Amino acid sequence: MFKALFRDRFLLLLVFLAVLLKLFSFNAAWVERYYTFGLYPGLSKTLRWLFGWIPFSLGDLAYIAAFIWLVLKVWKLLRLLKHRQAKAYLSWMLLRKYLKLALLVYLVFSLFWGLNYYRQGIAKQLGISLQPYSVQDLFDLTTVLQQRLNDYAVKIDSVQRLRYNEKKVLFAKGEEAYRNTEHSLPFLIYSRPSIKPSLFTPVGHWFGFTGYYNPFSGEAQIKTDIPVFLKPFVVTHEMAHQLGYAKENEANFVAYLTCKNSGDPNFLYSAYFEMYRDAIFECTMTSNKELTEALRKNILPRVKWDVRDLRLYLLQSRNFIEPLMSGAYDKYLKLNNQPQGSATYNEVIAYLIGYMKKFGGAAI
Repeated sequence: MFKALFRDRFLLLLVFLAVLLKLFSFNAAWVERYYTFGLYPGLSKTLRWLFGWIPFSLGDLAYIAAFIWLVLKVWKLLRLLKHRQAKAYLSWMLLRKYLKLALLVYLVFSLFWGLNYYRQGIAKQLGISLQPYSVQDLFDLTTVLQQRLNDYAVKIDSVQRLRYNEKKVLFAKGEEAYRNTEHSLPFLIYSRPSIKPSLFTPVGHWFGFTGYYNPFSGEAQIKTDIPVFLKPFVVTHEMAHQLGYAKENEANFVAYLTCKNSGDPNFLYSAYFEMYRDAIFECTMTSNKELTEALRKNILPRVKWDVRDLRLYLLQSRNFIEPLMSGAYDKYLKLNNQPQGSATYNEVIAYLIGYMKKFGGAAI
């Protein structure tokens, strides 16, 4: 049994490469230098150049094909179990076959994108310190975010912003936001766009996503039926993933920086809406309930309407499968150097506070 495994040179090569990649990932400085700003930019641009011109998501089709293949294999196994023929089917040769397949998927995932989970990241690039923050730091940040959110809420035209439901307008504005940002943050240069509507939008409520990045095709996908005021932030978040910001807290922070530098009131409002939601949620976790409620009361009617619309959207999307999928995604994040799992999204607050402490409240 084990002799057969050790005689399979291709399997041994895959195991060796997987171990080598894992050891390489332990050195964040190496990952940042040799992968994130070495191999990855050329590889990611090539993927976007190859598939970006296709109007639909090729990666989604690949996922559908993989799902159908998996269902057929499981169905075949169940039929064999029913007829008590599974023993002949489940052999070491089959195990080696699927072990090699799993290793290949892991290697491609890591080389195409996954190593970015282990880089030094945006905090290192900006020179900001991510330290435990005080309750006062949190409320100071939330107050500034609320002020910015109210400032841009009055600039939103309810009819004009409906244009952002048009994918061409939304995607073009996302690209423009990154072009405006690269002047002050040159490491956020974005080229070779590959942003697409998700083919899974009609069933997306079962999975609980608003957007996602496909590391195998380099495509960024957005769920097209989410509320329009979320779309600018979601699209810049997924574009941040394309630039190698794999961790969700970092992608959120890059999306915030990009929207903030966009000059577009709808993008600015979207970013401050998301950041304020995260911040006020953190405030509710503190013992200062009076100050939290005082902050809540000071938001403008526009924000209250959008909060109401978002709650309605989330209520209508509730189902029994989504918590299971969210749990699986939580475990995926924990396996990829994000020990807080889904809570990693909210960790953007630490980045904002670090940013505010270095550059001042006016920079928020």
